[in-house]
Amino acid sequence: MNQDQHTPAIKAVSQTNFESEVLKANRPVIVAFCAPWSRPCQILDSVLDEVSVACADSAKVVKVNADDSPDLGLWYEIESIPTLLWFVHGTPRARVVGTASKQAILSKLETVLHGGGSTPFTPDANLEDEYDNL
Repeated sequence: MNQDQHTPAIKAVSQTNFESEVLKANRPVIVAFCAPWSRPCQILDSVLDEVSVACADSAKVVKVNADDSPDLGLWYEIESIPTLLWFVHGTPRARVVGTASKQAILSKLETVLHGGGSTPFTPDANLEDEYDNL
């Protein structure tokens, strides 16, 4: 926690620690894919600071430098920055491209926490077994 501002620090996450910080997190994670040169990302920074304070007990907020972690950007199909992804139990449940207000980000978090958000495609294990038997 930053004692000067009384706000939790937003952790920088990269390909090296993405699994431990996001995919294996024991609470929901809001991941912001940004770049330091992007004006919209710079604008979003202060909003993310407010969000991290508002949801400190229920979720964490992390940032990925899209330039430094291009494989993560490819894996999660990041086509524009900023892009926000909401992860629950290591699975992306919602996405917002572009800047967003504190209220919009927290509202999306509430939706995701209460079962809303998109369900990602996961192959059916039975179908995989059938293909293996061909």
